[in-house]
Amino acid sequence: MTKPASPSSPQLITLGCRLNTYESEVMRGHAAEAGLNDAVIINTCAVTSEAVRSARQTIRRAAKDNPGAPILVTGCAAQIDPDMFAKMPEVTRVIGNHEKMQADTWKPAELLGGHEKVRVNDIMSVQETAAHLIDGMEGRARAYVQVQNGCDHRCTFCIIPYGRGNSRSVPAGEVVGQVRRLVETGHYEVVLTGVDLTSWGADLPGTPQLGNLVQRILKLVPELKQLRISSIDAIEIDDALMETMAEPRLAPFMHLSLQHGDDLILKRMKRRHSRADAIALTDRLRSVRPDIAFGADIIAGFPTETEAHFENSVRLVEECGLSFLHVFPYSPRPGTPAARMPQVAKAEVKARAARLREIGAGALARHLSKYDGRSVDALIERGTSARLPDFTPVQFEADPGEAGRVVRARIVGQDGKQLIGALTA
Repeated sequence: MTKPASPSSPQLITLGCRLNTYESEVMRGHAAEAGLNDAVIINTCAVTSEAVRSARQTIRRAAKDNPGAPILVTGCAAQIDPDMFAKMPEVTRVIGNHEKMQADTWKPAELLGGHEKVRVNDIMSVQETAAHLIDGMEGRARAYVQVQNGCDHRCTFCIIPYGRGNSRSVPAGEVVGQVRRLVETGHYEVVLTGVDLTSWGADLPGTPQLGNLVQRILKLVPELKQLRISSIDAIEIDDALMETMAEPRLAPFMHLSLQHGDDLILKRMKRRHSRADAIALTDRLRSVRPDIAFGADIIAGFPTETEAHFENSVRLVEECGLSFLHVFPYSPRPGTPAARMPQVAKAEVKARAARLREIGAGALARHLSKYDGRSVDALIERGTSARLPDFTPVQFEADPGEAGRVVRARIVGQDGKQLIGALTA
C-alpha cells in the first residue's frame, strides 16, 4: 500500500500492482489540478478475494481517519463490482478504470455534484491506452511507465481482464518520449509496466514485439542508466528481448508469471506454457545473462491440486533457480471457471502456501548468501534502503545519501530478507 507524503495534495491510497502505482500518480496530478486536495482516493485491487476485502477495510479506515472528506474509490475491484462499493455509506463516488485516467473525470462540479454515485463504463469497449505524462515516483530513483493495459487471455482463476479490459498498447514513440522526460527530470531507473506486458504491440501497426520496444528505448534514450521490465508471461519472451537481455543497461532481473509447476494444473489454469517451458526459459535467460535473478508468482491450492501436483511447484523453485517468490493462496473469484472446479480445503490451501513461502524464504537466503563480502553498486531508493540491479534489497547501517544515487558498498551480512551494506570510499 502506498500513500502520499504531502498533505497539500489529494491523499492517494494505492493497493495492488505497479500499474496501479503508476495510475495513482496520474490521478494525483488530475485531482490536484482540479483542486480536490481534501479528497481521499483509494485505488483498489481485485487479484484475490482477500484484496477486495482489504479494499473495503481500507475505505472504512480512510473515512474514519478523514471525517467529512470525499472518499473516491476506483481501481479493478471498483470496476468489477461498482455496486458493492456504491452501497458502502463511506463512499462518495465509484470511478471506473478507464474514467480514472481522464482529466475531465476529476472536475469537482461533475465529480462531487449531483446524485450519480457510480461512474463506471464497459471496460471491454475501450480500444486505446494513452501515455500519461508524470514526473515520476519513489523520489528520483525509479519511475514506472505504462506501455500496455488489459489482457486478451482468460486464465481460469483470473478476474483481472474484467477489470482492465482487452489488451491495448501505447505506441512506441509515446513510450520513448515519456522515458526521455523521466530521465531529464533525474530518474536513474525506468520500469516498463502493464497488465500483460509481453502482449505489447499486437494491436499496433506492424505488430512490433516487446523486445523491439526495449531496443528502441535503449537506443533513443542513451542517457537512461537502467531499464527494468516488470512481471511478464513466461511463454511470450520474443527473440529480440532475449537478445537484449545481454545489454548491461537492462536490469538483470525477470519476474515470471509461472503460477504452477505441474502440467495438469497449468492446463486447468489455461496457462500457455508447460513445466518444461519454464525450466528451459530460465536456463536460456541465464545463459544470455549469467548474473540474472528470477522472481515468480505461484498459486498454492488451486482447485483439484493434489499433494503430488503441489510438490511439482515446490521442485520448480530450485529447478528454475527462483530467488523471489510471490505466493498466492488460491481463493475462488465468482465468475471465473476455477471457482466452479472442485476446491481444495481451505486449511490445506493455507498450509501449502505457508510451506511454499518457507521454501521461498530458503531460496532467498541462498541468493543473499552469494553476496557475502562482495563489493556492489546499489541504487538508493529512500532512507537507508537500496537495491542491486538484480532487485536484491540492501539495508545500510548509516544514511547512504540522496535517493537516486548509485553508491559503492561492501556486503557485511544479511538477515534472510535483505543484504546489510556498508558504504565504501
